[in-house]
Amino acid sequence: MVDPLVARIGARVRDERERRRWTLAQLAEASGVSRAMIHRIERGESSPTAVVLGKLSGAFRISVSSLMAMAEETTGGGTVRTGEGAEWRDPATGYSRRQISGARFPADIAEVRLPAGARIPYPAETFAFVRQIVWVLEGRLTFQEGDVTHRLEAGHTLELGAPAACAFVNDGAEECRYAVVRVRSEAP
Repeated sequence: MVDPLVARIGARVRDERERRRWTLAQLAEASGVSRAMIHRIERGESSPTAVVLGKLSGAFRISVSSLMAMAEETTGGGTVRTGEGAEWRDPATGYSRRQISGARFPADIAEVRLPAGARIPYPAETFAFVRQIVWVLEGRLTFQEGDVTHRLEAGHTLELGAPAACAFVNDGAEECRYAVVRVRSEAP
């Protein structure tokens, strides 16, 4: 049985590719992800890792949040209780992501749990035309933004600057929980 969230992620990747009128080969070339893997993701047969999602969103020149938001969409306008919202888990690292905001809200808000020892890199293209804030809720997060390293603790926020290759790193012994807030408009 196909996980409904994995199927929606695949449909979202396919929709973005088709909207651009790209072939699988063109997306593979632009992203560095194999055609076979993209095909399995689009069919809902394989859950992409966070790194693969970063490469795909970078090729599309949209944020990971934008790529994931429609797949994880909450209905909006009502209460979503703990455990009710769609939660995506990276099969490689255990990183998990849950969409908080609904379609009618003017910003994408996601809650992320990054296990101890996990590192999630994203290419600079995933941050093009995006205004984004990272807010650490629990634990510690090392955020690498190009050549700059930010060490964040619970309560710290970081507004991302100009697009640069970035990595979310939990080099501590405990899970880190943080929120990513992104303005919905893809314009700066």
